[in-house]
Amino acid sequence: MGALGRYSLKSSILGAKALADKSVRRDIGLFALTMTGLGSIIGSGWLFGAWHTAQLAGPGAVYAWLIGAVVVGIVGLVYCELGAMFPETGGMVRYGYYSHGSLVGFVAGWASWIAIVSVIPVEAEASIQYMASWPFDWTRALYFGHELTLPGLALAALLVIGYFLLNYWGVKLYAMTNGAITSFKLVVPAATGIVLILTGFHPANFHVGAHAAAGAPFSLAAVLTAVATSGIVFSFNGFQSPINMAGEAKNPARNVPIGVLGSIALATIIYVLLQIAFIGATPPALLAHGWAGVNFSSPFAQLAVALNLGWLAFLLYADAFVSPSGTGATYTATTARMIYAMERSGALPAFLGGVDAKSGVPRRAMWLDLAVSFIFLFCFRGWGSLAAVISVATIISYLTGPISVAVLRRTAPGVRRPLRIPGLPILAGVAFLFATLLLYWARWPLTGEVIVLILLAMPIYVWAEWHAGWRDIGRQVKAAVWMMTYMPGLALVSYLGSKNFGGIGVIPYGYDLAVVAALGVGFYLWAVRSGWRTPFIADLERDPQSEPHL
Repeated sequence: MGALGRYSLKSSILGAKALADKSVRRDIGLFALTMTGLGSIIGSGWLFGAWHTAQLAGPGAVYAWLIGAVVVGIVGLVYCELGAMFPETGGMVRYGYYSHGSLVGFVAGWASWIAIVSVIPVEAEASIQYMASWPFDWTRALYFGHELTLPGLALAALLVIGYFLLNYWGVKLYAMTNGAITSFKLVVPAATGIVLILTGFHPANFHVGAHAAAGAPFSLAAVLTAVATSGIVFSFNGFQSPINMAGEAKNPARNVPIGVLGSIALATIIYVLLQIAFIGATPPALLAHGWAGVNFSSPFAQLAVALNLGWLAFLLYADAFVSPSGTGATYTATTARMIYAMERSGALPAFLGGVDAKSGVPRRAMWLDLAVSFIFLFCFRGWGSLAAVISVATIISYLTGPISVAVLRRTAPGVRRPLRIPGLPILAGVAFLFATLLLYWARWPLTGEVIVLILLAMPIYVWAEWHAGWRDIGRQVKAAVWMMTYMPGLALVSYLGSKNFGGIGVIPYGYDLAVVAALGVGFYLWAVRSGWRTPFIADLERDPQSEPHL
């Protein structure tokens, strides 16, 4: 057994035995898992998403939400097999380790953690931004231009601390509280959509484009860009939460996929309803310059005020705290478990992996997440600027899951698969292709920022490998060449691509999508071929006790 094998056998949490050693409890059922996913999806996205999507795509925003749901649903289904196969705490950050080794695993884990931990402060910022439009003089001082002021930042910091304390005292308290909060979050958005449609609805609004001079109500390029950048992927990214908590779930083989797909389906119904309501209820007088000219600070609350629905506006202002806070509390729980999992992979210092024996909560990891949340909060003071960072990391985090699950079908035939997705190799390829297209749809220069995230992570990886004795480093790098080629390659295509997606126009519109699709297929085949039977998998198959007992 090599150095990596000895290390992984000592420190991994590949199943119930290791989880039990750390006192992580399996007491989250199907309802709590579904509410965890739904609570993560319905956060600040529903407060701002319909407005931002309409600004970009006009009435095509409805199609953007449906496309986003399909894309994320396919990606989520692929991850469900991994979640059932490895029902462990923070599993989303570890799958790349199992299929390709430490370098691919670290990059994937880094991106996934950044995408989740940065949501905590952005939810707090969303609440304060809505609060800034309250009809009081002192609240107007909380937000100026596109950023929170110092008083606004102070209140947002208090909200982040509240999310922290809610989860600090144990899994059961978190699960019970989250279920109640999410139930409220489910009712208010649905009621908002229905009331707005019944009170004031203008069918002619669906014939107004994003720009007044547009010849058609919407364009395909605008719809696709909206999927990637307007808050749709950002919102649906909450599907990861049930997977990250699989190690604490009852019967994860059954409950995790139902929780993931069920939360996506319920959220899609709500988001489409809200988008239709927003487009139909907007006063036609505001559309003189198209949807791009509609400027709201608290979209649905201001629509309610315009329709003389004061009671609904009050409810929306209250929910502007409940919805983001529920999501912030959910992500505070899941990010701590991701840190716990990364520490077990040797990517972080050992003291961060400690789990409190009494509460079953990785409290040391929570302190790290709290500190990083404050960094994001004070460096990115506006909802839009921080949401852009989240979008980049989210798309990166989608890349490795489809590849890992396809590789493990070949390299880990002896590992138990409680859930076996039919047609997985094709489905995984489609999921990777969608992730590649999402990255391109996000437009240049956002695609180029992917490389910056990779470079920021590399010193941490070097430190981890040096500390672990350079675990078969040549094999790790060889398995990651596809990833290190993929990132700059796609960034170059994005730069040279059509102006419809922010490029300089060397590759015409239409042909650019074909080129990106071809790259997606080619890199998927290369990445799957680069996978190998890592010592993580070898250890798992050698030690029957490390296999999940479900």
